[in-house]
Amino acid sequence: MARTAYYPGSFDPFTNGHLDILLQALAVADHVIIAIGTHASKVGLFSYEERQTLIEHVLAEQGVELGKRVSVATFDNLVVDAAKSANASLLIRGLRDGSDLDYEMQMAGMNGIMAGEIQTIFLPSSPETRPITATLVRQIAKMGGDTSHFVPEVVERALREKLAKA
Repeated sequence: MARTAYYPGSFDPFTNGHLDILLQALAVADHVIIAIGTHASKVGLFSYEERQTLIEHVLAEQGVELGKRVSVATFDNLVVDAAKSANASLLIRGLRDGSDLDYEMQMAGMNGIMAGEIQTIFLPSSPETRPITATLVRQIAKMGGDTSHFVPEVVERALREKLAKA
């Protein structure tokens, strides 16, 4: 039976840290759904469509065939409910440090109560991507800093173009 993993996040923007966790997830799952959270009250830097397009470009550069091993979707409800609806048996969560672990353990416990059939898998960030957060990347980009160490090249270009228009 194929194992489907659900990898939720805002991915605003998609960082090298996100890519690191995705590539690890592909080693434990047959199919990974990158699930972009959308919330009416939150306005992202990039629209859902822009995020999806950027992710697709990054995947193509990595030689990951969209549709076969990876797909991109949105959700606006509880992650565990969205994962159930997608017939996922695994929930992928990246860990950068101990504070991530504390929070994610609580979430895994709550999700386990609500949907015991979905197993949370914690994947550690590689040392080079550990400090990267999308929030910090956005802040650096908005202040004119160099984000090339933190995001794939296509995302860096999109950040520069987006912020040049702002």
